[in-house]
Amino acid sequence: MPNEGANQEQDFLINLLRATYQNQEVYPILQHNLSKLNDDLALMLRKWVSDRFAKEPAIAINLARVIIKLSTIIQEFKQGNIASNLEIVIAGYETVLQVCTREAFPQEWDVVQKALVVAYQQRQQILSRTIGELREQTIQTQTQINTLTEQLQEELQQAKLQVNDLKTTITELKQKKGDSESRIEIISLIAEFKELKERQICVEQFPTTANISPKAGQFNTAIFYDIENLTMGRNNPNLNFSLKEIQINLENTTLVNKIAIQCAYADWSDSRLRPLKNEIQELGIEAIQIFDYSHKRNAADMQLAIDIMELAQSRPMLQVFVIVSGDGAFAALAKKLHEYGKTVIGCAYEGQINRILKSVCDCFIPIPTPQVTIEDISIDEVTSESLLNDDVLIVTNKILQDLKQNIEQLSQLKEGGIYLNQIYHILKDNIPNFDQRRKQHGYKLAKFLKKVIEGTDICLSSDNNKLILRETLTLGSNGSSNRTLNGGSPYLRTRVLTTNSVTQS
Repeated sequence: MPNEGANQEQDFLINLLRATYQNQEVYPILQHNLSKLNDDLALMLRKWVSDRFAKEPAIAINLARVIIKLSTIIQEFKQGNIASNLEIVIAGYETVLQVCTREAFPQEWDVVQKALVVAYQQRQQILSRTIGELREQTIQTQTQINTLTEQLQEELQQAKLQVNDLKTTITELKQKKGDSESRIEIISLIAEFKELKERQICVEQFPTTANISPKAGQFNTAIFYDIENLTMGRNNPNLNFSLKEIQINLENTTLVNKIAIQCAYADWSDSRLRPLKNEIQELGIEAIQIFDYSHKRNAADMQLAIDIMELAQSRPMLQVFVIVSGDGAFAALAKKLHEYGKTVIGCAYEGQINRILKSVCDCFIPIPTPQVTIEDISIDEVTSESLLNDDVLIVTNKILQDLKQNIEQLSQLKEGGIYLNQIYHILKDNIPNFDQRRKQHGYKLAKFLKKVIEGTDICLSSDNNKLILRETLTLGSNGSSNRTLNGGSPYLRTRVLTTNSVTQS
């Protein structure tokens, strides 16, 4: 049945795109399918279009223009769930940016950017209004609880006074002569006394605002998984971890009662993450789709932080927030949650959690660091100096050489160089425990890289601030000069200069 539902959504999406392409009326189709305008359609749109762009690049720009037109129509559509409509619109606009780049299609890029700004503003207005309504409901509910608590406290006090009065009356009657009338009155008073005592017990058992706190059985916990952090980057994602074990370890803590919400943030269209999908479905974890067009590491982090702050304000029963990530950027988020009176649990690989994040968490649960498998390296990439005794040098050199396979990075290396802070993030994304393994040599980054690139066609700039490609002029035995790299290996082409031309230059 789930496959049937997915097929229906895909058919509906294709019908919308076909109608838009053929300039048909789209509004009637939308009006008759309001229930299909939901977040699932937004996710379907992202995945289907991304796959289509990859499989049929020749029609990508034409398809992108159709999607822009359809997104504009849905953005102006005022029926159905406006919030869901906006998610579909944003999915459409964000997806076409894969094709409509500023350099290749500046006009379309400009239109999409302006439309996205409007859509983001509309979504923010809806979120603000929803949060405001939830906050107002929370205030009203709390006011009702406070009023009821005050009434119960007054009733409890009155019941206690009545119980004391009855005790005194019964004692006095017992001291009198035991005539039949007095015995009847005593029996009646004892019955009333028992009734009041039972009433007092019931009132005392009712929780007041002073002692409202997470109790066993309450759903008080939300867990947020930073999948990119768990997989140790994108290029070669590590899947040697168990979300089930993480969940069990969390449930064994005294802070966690029942788990209310679980969200996992990743680009789930990446086929390499497919083995995780079955596990998150079994555990009831919601897969949050993240598309990061800037190829930086902050898209999932930003969405995760936004979701946590929204839930912290709108769900007062959520008292425990679990962040499964070692990223130090979440330290500020943990501090803000403390301002809201929430408990924060950190969970990350041993030795890889940021020390500041660990220090501000109320509790930290370590995850065993998985065994890392280094991909096979061809024998010609192993220098005699390494003697295969330290794979971090070999792997680092391989990653740096691979930069030349990327057109943009090759251009940077040739023209101005790549800053070391960019190189650092590339290496950290691709080499698990990079900092620890590098520091075993006692090297700072520049010195470490100098060791790695020694004898290669890559070198450090004069200020040790960038990596650049170098070209050296080496005199041949016949007085000629060859442009070479790697200490003698010809690079692309050979330029022969006479001794005189070398002297003149």
